[in-house]
Amino acid sequence: MTRAVHDALDNGRHLAVQAGTGTGKSLAYLVPAVDRAMAEGQSVIVSTATIALQRQLVERDLPRLADALEPHLDRRPTFAILKGRANYLCRNKVSEVPLDEGDDGFGGDGPSGTGALIDEAQLSRTAKQVLYLREWAQETEDGDRDTLPRGVGNDAWRQVSVTARECVGAAKCPFGDTCFAEAARARAADVDVVVTNHALLAIDAMSDGLILPEHEYVIVDEAHELDGRITSVATEEISATGVTMTAKRAKKVGAREEAQAVEDSLGVLQEALVGLGDAGVGRWDEIPPLVGEALAALRNSLWHMQTALGTSQEGDATERQTVRAATENFHDAVVRMLAMDDGDVVWLGEKRSLFVAPLTVSDLLRERLFAENTVVLTSATLALGGGFTAMAATWGLPQGEWDGMDVGTPFDPAKSGILYVARHLPKPGRDGTDPKLMGELEGLIKAAGGRTLGLFTSRRGAELAAEEMRKRVPFDVLCQGDDAIGTLVEKFAANENSCLFGTLSLWQGVDVPGPALSLVVIDRLPFPRPDDPLLSARSDAASAAGRSGFMEVSATHAALLMAQGAGRLLRSVDDRGVVAVLDPRLATARYGSWIAASMPPFWRTTDGAVARKALERLVAQRFGG
Repeated sequence: MTRAVHDALDNGRHLAVQAGTGTGKSLAYLVPAVDRAMAEGQSVIVSTATIALQRQLVERDLPRLADALEPHLDRRPTFAILKGRANYLCRNKVSEVPLDEGDDGFGGDGPSGTGALIDEAQLSRTAKQVLYLREWAQETEDGDRDTLPRGVGNDAWRQVSVTARECVGAAKCPFGDTCFAEAARARAADVDVVVTNHALLAIDAMSDGLILPEHEYVIVDEAHELDGRITSVATEEISATGVTMTAKRAKKVGAREEAQAVEDSLGVLQEALVGLGDAGVGRWDEIPPLVGEALAALRNSLWHMQTALGTSQEGDATERQTVRAATENFHDAVVRMLAMDDGDVVWLGEKRSLFVAPLTVSDLLRERLFAENTVVLTSATLALGGGFTAMAATWGLPQGEWDGMDVGTPFDPAKSGILYVARHLPKPGRDGTDPKLMGELEGLIKAAGGRTLGLFTSRRGAELAAEEMRKRVPFDVLCQGDDAIGTLVEKFAANENSCLFGTLSLWQGVDVPGPALSLVVIDRLPFPRPDDPLLSARSDAASAAGRSGFMEVSATHAALLMAQGAGRLLRSVDDRGVVAVLDPRLATARYGSWIAASMPPFWRTTDGAVARKALERLVAQRFGG
């Protein structure tokens, strides 16, 4: 893999690399990244999806690599981490936090500030967290939210941070010389490797490269999440709560009349949305006439409020800038919704919030990332259906300008794992409570002696299965929602006879090597909901273009999650076990073989007795019982 990454950077060809757990892929791309950066005197960008991997890179992998390479180079390789401005504490905002613990920090008139919009008990927790952040501001060296000794809620963090739009700028800020975000940018300005996240990579691409240091080479780890993370960055929401809170704050910094007009037009919009009833929830092909009129009025009133905030001298300058930036965001979102561009999808959520998202991010990536950089994309799960074509299309990799390779894994899946498909079970129903499925699950768990990670496609399915298994098996059954995910995983790993059931949070990123995990159960193929507004729009667009919308969107979505879920089983060379899929469609449907080809190459069976016997033998070998 190291040689392939080196050649890709050298030849200017994009590269997609599937590298399984245990291959050492981080070092495999960091070595050529450092080599390229030092040779050309320009930073190489490494982007990840998760905080955990960012920390691994900057706290373990890069320091070790620098130690190893320094004796052989003219200087020590350098690196830094860079996140979005809102991830750093803002000293200017902190200086405005009231010391009175009874003040919630939202700038409201009464004890609850925003009245019925926010629960008083929640405000009390938020107030305490804001005060804690004020104390932490005196101690922290980097102001990075991820280095907080204990976590805080988003409401509290928003009181001490600003987005890029909300920032008044270092030149105008009284704390510009000691700004944490500016310090992070300065540290990243002249290093060999800059570690960032997919969201900031997207923002940099959309802002013509104004965020990250100048670069020509990008390495995207956890690349299977790139499309989703960038879609999230490019998605806008108009909610009654968000607009109302912004208007209330605008009244305090010189835009009283304009803010009242915003609230009035918002009220008309809400009436129009409520008038649509449940039939209005979901994706819109066109904006209903009354909603369109209300949105146009809201757009105009937001523009006037934004203009008033730009000329006002009332109140604190930072607060004015913050409110003006929020107003601009809402205004631009409404403009985008009214345009109903072919490249966007607009929908109404169940809580009467409006959303707009890009139909695809492949054009953005093709034009702003792949056209201007040489990009290496890597993950343990990229070769869907046995090839890279599906992911390449999702990303928008230019045809003929990329290579794909699978470097394999140090494990031997065919000898270490079994893929059991319960072909005899009925097709899954909506609630996942079929008695035959529950009986199958019970038999597998008992054969494994607990040690089961249950991956479900719905929260209700996980909870019902947990409730039923607690009656049937003599093992602790933990379920998502009982505690924080991290705590549940720790309990599961510490108790070798326990089971852990959950949904999407457990399909990816759970790492439990050793005897605590011998069985991964997947209740059904994780296809997206048919009423998912964005994915259904993407499927329809593919079908309209003469392609298979189902295979391009739904099957690809399911295959990626199945690969991730099955990947929870083998986390070390000594691991053994069974992945049991309780959905017969993996064996019977035409698309089943394509999805199965996306999973690790386990030995396969549809005989439940074979799977149970294998688990019983494994228990006997490991524990003598």
